[in-house]
Amino acid sequence: MIPTMQSINLQGNQDMVGSLPEFNRNNSLVFLDLSWISLGNLPVSINNLKHLTTLKLGFCNLHGQISSSLGNLTNLSTLDLSSNFFNGHIPSSFGNLLHLTSLVLSSNRLSGQIPPSFANLNQLTTLSLVSNKLSGNFPLPLLNLTKLSELSLVNNHFTGTLPPNISALCNLETFEASENIFTGTLPSTLFNTPSLTYIDLKDNQLNAILEFGNISSPSKLERLSLGNNHFKGSLPISISSLVNLYSLDLSYYNTGMSVDFGFLSQLKGLIDLDISYINTTNVVDLSTIFLHLKSLSSLQLSGVHVSTAKMGLVSNLPTNLGTLHLSGCGITEFPKFLKNLQKMSHLDLSDNKIKGEVPHWLWNHLPMLSVLNLRNNSFTGLERYSNDSSRLELIVLDLSSNAFQGPLFDPPVSTEALVVSNNNFTGKIPESICEQRYLQTLDLSNNSFTGSIPQCLKNLNSYLSFLILHHNQLNGSIPEIFTNATDLVSIDVSQNRLVGKLPRSLKSCTSLEVLNVRSNGIDDTFPFWLNTLPELKVIVLRNNNFKGPLHRHHPFGFPKLQIIDVSNNGFNGTLPSDYFADWNMTRREDRSGVIYIRYNDYYHDSMVLMSKGVEMKLERILKLLTAIDLSGNELSGKIPESIGLLKDLIVLNLSSNGFTGGIPSSFGNQSQLESLDLSNNKLSGSIPPSLGDLSSLSYIKVSNNQLHGPIPQSTQFQTQSASSFEGNLGLCGLPLSEKCGEQSQEPEAEEAEEEEEGVLSWTAAAIALAPGVILGLTIGHILVTQKTHWFMRFLA
Repeated sequence: MIPTMQSINLQGNQDMVGSLPEFNRNNSLVFLDLSWISLGNLPVSINNLKHLTTLKLGFCNLHGQISSSLGNLTNLSTLDLSSNFFNGHIPSSFGNLLHLTSLVLSSNRLSGQIPPSFANLNQLTTLSLVSNKLSGNFPLPLLNLTKLSELSLVNNHFTGTLPPNISALCNLETFEASENIFTGTLPSTLFNTPSLTYIDLKDNQLNAILEFGNISSPSKLERLSLGNNHFKGSLPISISSLVNLYSLDLSYYNTGMSVDFGFLSQLKGLIDLDISYINTTNVVDLSTIFLHLKSLSSLQLSGVHVSTAKMGLVSNLPTNLGTLHLSGCGITEFPKFLKNLQKMSHLDLSDNKIKGEVPHWLWNHLPMLSVLNLRNNSFTGLERYSNDSSRLELIVLDLSSNAFQGPLFDPPVSTEALVVSNNNFTGKIPESICEQRYLQTLDLSNNSFTGSIPQCLKNLNSYLSFLILHHNQLNGSIPEIFTNATDLVSIDVSQNRLVGKLPRSLKSCTSLEVLNVRSNGIDDTFPFWLNTLPELKVIVLRNNNFKGPLHRHHPFGFPKLQIIDVSNNGFNGTLPSDYFADWNMTRREDRSGVIYIRYNDYYHDSMVLMSKGVEMKLERILKLLTAIDLSGNELSGKIPESIGLLKDLIVLNLSSNGFTGGIPSSFGNQSQLESLDLSNNKLSGSIPPSLGDLSSLSYIKVSNNQLHGPIPQSTQFQTQSASSFEGNLGLCGLPLSEKCGEQSQEPEAEEAEEEEEGVLSWTAAAIALAPGVILGLTIGHILVTQKTHWFMRFLA
């Protein structure tokens, strides 16, 4: 029992983990902060704290629904439940907290609409609902909260239009509602709110013409972010009245006409300007912008055709310019004016038409350069380059998709991400790479590197997260270099000439999500020894010399498996009827790696997979895909009925094996299935009619089996080509030319009985396993480990 006192602050006290505090009914506690203590469940005794005014439970690993009993703590003025795992609706009882001034529910999984009872919270000044799954129109009850100064609705599912009387929030200073689905016109009345300093509505679907109305009094607005919407028409000249603006984002604005950016000259204090991907019919003269905006520290003009011809006439460039994004601007020569921008730290010249060598003065004149992106140009080399660590402090160096050739240069020792994919570098991977002790991302893919993978890469284990070596000519075995690689997220060595066995040191990679060794000569058995890795989501062993059974024991393991491709190997044996009973294949969008947030131009995990009969490169696989490909092996016996338990499965390929028996009727449970290939087996019986009810199914192939009876006459089947059913002498009906007779097809009694036995056995196994599966899912919630990465700063 925690003694009676006025204030308790146990923030981050790990001694409290697993021991929930208990409070008596007479406790006079007014301040309680248990943030960063892993509680798991909300202590019930908190309901006894009737005098409590401040309750902070952020980052406490709390689950389930928010207890409505918190609405009984009517003296609360501050309530923070942020960064937990709460789901369900926001309790309407929160409307009883009439003294509440700050409510923070951000970073949970809350859904539904904001309760109407929120209209009672007339003392509220701060409301943060960021990063949930809340929906519905803009919550009109909030318009009663006239004391509200900060309203944050970022990253939810709000729809509809913003109310025209939003200016009723007369004390609003910060309004953040980006990453929603708001549509319609942006009310010009919003800009008449005299207290507003920050508006962020980027990444919505706002459209029509942008209007600011009559801004009669001097506006206090300092930051305005409207990028990535659907605004159209001319840019409003009245923007120039917002004289206190220091940050402006109008990216992706669809003007459809010529734009004179001279109106920006009135915004003398502008520090951050993003007008990238504006649809304008004229070439933007870069000198016009630099001539007037001397305070700029960040300029983003990517996707806009730019002219630098008059830059020599600009005598005084913005001396503090540190970020310049000119990606896809039609630039043909390396801009020489850059040598005068000595505070440049982030430079993006990707997706242009620049030829020749990267000029040597870049390394000498820009001493603060930390991020350099020259991807997708026609560079052939580095002019008089030398690795002088005293001058070069590059953190990110991206030279991918150019025309570099010859041996790989030595990158600066400060490099954290080296991306040189899609060039023609040759020779061995230099061991000098191993001196990059801070390297987190190494991408040497799609080159002509030869020799073996260097043993010294084990020196990078302290930081290395991504090792991408696919599409080279590397040989030998994969070395045992991963013993301490606890931060390794993805390893892709596919399409090389590697042999031997998988390195057993991979079982130490507790953060590993993707393992891709496709198209090599690896000779091994299935890596059941990886089945305890808590984050492993993708296993690609395709087109190697793997052999042996795919079934060893239960449970199968691999708790987060989403994609498994073991096709074109020598796996054999049968699969028991309950084989898939403990598989938990679901699409998971939450990522632990910070790298995916800001560096997703390069790393949104891709792979090549047979889908819908075509070998295709699929990207963003961990957000979009669940797939099983066991094709091209020597598997036999019946297809397990337990396959029907995988209701999130999108791609299933079991073709070119020796499967016998009937097509499991449980396939009808796979409501998300889009691609099904069972061709080239020895399947018999009829096609289950339940497959015709799968509305997502767009590709079906069952050719070259021993099937008989009518093809189901549903849209899913009738849109397939005849070749999808050929090689089954007993099949009839469209799209085949063979017509079915009027007599009914009697199923064989013995076959039906065997199928029933199979259903009973795998169902019983699934029931027996259920408590363990549920327990595993309950324990399986993992607190996200916060890592400090340069990626959070990249392209910020």
